[in-house]
Amino acid sequence: MLLQRVLTALVLAPLMLAGIYLLSPPLFSVFIGVIVMIAAWEWFNLAGYSRMLMRWVFVTLSALVLLGLWWLAEQSSLSWTYLTIAALLWWVLALVLVLTYPGSQSLIAQPGVRLMLFVPVMVPLWLGLNLIKARPDATLMLTWLMLLVWGADIGAYFAGRAFGRRKLAPNVSPGKTWAGVYGGMATSMLISTGLAMLFIPALSAVQWLLLLLFSALVVAISVLGDLVESLLKRLRGIKDSSSLLPGHGGVLDRVDSLCAATPMFVLMLVLVAL
Repeated sequence: MLLQRVLTALVLAPLMLAGIYLLSPPLFSVFIGVIVMIAAWEWFNLAGYSRMLMRWVFVTLSALVLLGLWWLAEQSSLSWTYLTIAALLWWVLALVLVLTYPGSQSLIAQPGVRLMLFVPVMVPLWLGLNLIKARPDATLMLTWLMLLVWGADIGAYFAGRAFGRRKLAPNVSPGKTWAGVYGGMATSMLISTGLAMLFIPALSAVQWLLLLLFSALVVAISVLGDLVESLLKRLRGIKDSSSLLPGHGGVLDRVDSLCAATPMFVLMLVLVAL
């Protein structure tokens, strides 16, 4: 299983980096859109539905939502920045759902409610990544975001194995520990410090403080993204969102952390003035 996970990761990481470095903004938008559509396919089952025709309808409607947002942004002054940051309001609610589970189970017991949660989880991912891709320093910032999420996973894994005793959310995901969270946050701050020193050395003291704070917050909220998917999988009675990726489950299992981290990273870019 570990070998499978490593081999799959060796394919997925270069694929994402290739999309970041080689694709133009319109093609990158399509690339991320395809990822979101695959996630929509998995989400339909995660919500508790199984009818194939309706699954295709849901995927099609999801694509139309993305196209509609793209059209609105082109035709009006609709700000993707504000829409992406507004998604953080959902993650505040998500934190409450996780902290109060299983008491919160009744709030999302209906499959229709769980199906609609796809919008605040996945749409801001697409918006945020496209927003960052449109920046002049897109490759640096997108790589930065990926390194924060991937680095946090590595830091959390080793810190959790070495020091993990106190469980983070035992009713939702028994394997996660507070030590893992702290390890991931420490790793993220080291990554941001290194990248900022290399590429943005002229930061003020306030900018440095905000940068380190938000780097830790990006990782903290990325853990919440993982926990929310774990909660939904627990309600559905499944271990993985699909078996598409050997050793990793499905696409949702790979992007759940990124879904939550992206809006916080966009907020970091705005407030730190990067």
